[in-house]
Amino acid sequence: MNRWEGLDEFVAVVECASFSRAAERLRVSSSHVSRQVALLEDRLQARLLYRTTRKVSLTDAGQAFYARCQRLIEERDEAFVAVSDLHRAPSGLLRMTAAVAYGERFIVPVVNAFMSAHPQLRVEIELTNRVMDLVQEGFDLAIRMGRLESSSLIATRIAPRRMFLCAAPAYLERYGRPHTLSELAAHNCLIGSNDTWMFRDQGREYPFKPRGNWRCNSGDAVLDAARRGLGLCCLPDYYVRDALAHGELVSLLEDCQPPDTAVWAVSPQRRHPLPRVRLLVEALRDALAGRPEYRSEAG
Repeated sequence: MNRWEGLDEFVAVVECASFSRAAERLRVSSSHVSRQVALLEDRLQARLLYRTTRKVSLTDAGQAFYARCQRLIEERDEAFVAVSDLHRAPSGLLRMTAAVAYGERFIVPVVNAFMSAHPQLRVEIELTNRVMDLVQEGFDLAIRMGRLESSSLIATRIAPRRMFLCAAPAYLERYGRPHTLSELAAHNCLIGSNDTWMFRDQGREYPFKPRGNWRCNSGDAVLDAARRGLGLCCLPDYYVRDALAHGELVSLLEDCQPPDTAVWAVSPQRRHPLPRVRLLVEALRDALAGRPEYRSEAG
């Protein structure tokens, strides 16, 4: 028995909300569609659809199965496209995720430009600071920053990322400037989403647990607090670049600067890599390389 039998019919019924309209889309008879869906339910030993004379709706099992079937069919069709025409314009659904602030500022504008060039593509973007399980939650692509843990995911470096320890001149006038890592413990630290700050001294890396009277999981909020002289901050280059250039912040402990990291495009391993993912990753890498935040880091 062909394990694909009934999947196309089932998905068509769900998307058309009708057996007859699904039959028209697939250019088969309504009885054929009904029979294939019934056989599929028999194989699964589960009811997938509620049927009445007026409408068709999904059961709970059908809802879960439909989400997987939709992805399977799209990836199957994409595999045929990848083999038959490597230069064909990207199409289908691409689901991706990125951190909120970085996604809004850097990623979404590039994706929007990419969509303008490829209107046949569908994109769903979830901006969240939670690290998503790409496989379990059905994502094709994630933008992640920092250092990646070892995993089976495919990672492509799309931009540099340098961390800076900074403070406002007003804060340094009141509390003094730290000259060694050991002096950091005496300073008020503005704590963002990272509970550990990393530094480097004589080739070795040192973790530091910041302590202070202020905490917020927003980089922009940390930046504002640092500008107002409330304490030391440790933020990526794209947050503090302008403030450093205008003298609103001062870079500290430059000889112990935290290890350089990167911005990564991460995707699940697939037997047939999706052309739409590869092309978007290339577009992101090219677009980010042209931004002023990264031009000095070229190469």
